Amino acid sequence: MPSGPVPPVDPLLLSHKGSLFMTCPKLTHYTATPAALKEMAEALFEVVRLGAVRLVINQAYPLAAATQVHGMLESRQTSGLTVLIP
Repeated sequence: MPSGPVPPVDPLLLSHKGSLFMTCPKLTHYTATPAALKEMAEALFEVVRLGAVRLVINQAYPLAAATQVHGMLESRQTSGLTVLIP
């Protein structure tokens, strides 16, 4: 998990707060095959290309800084979308 381990949660606390639940979705749960995943990705990229979805890039770094950026991600020093530029 990119955000690290999740601390223990009391299931009764979730119940008392309105039938809340916790989940850890995985992309593979929503795609049957690699071809379906590719098709979904292409559809998403097209929506972004057309401007129907606007991406907000919080920070961008040159690819040469990849080691440093990975360290920042691991130590939770970033937020939002972080991009490496080739």
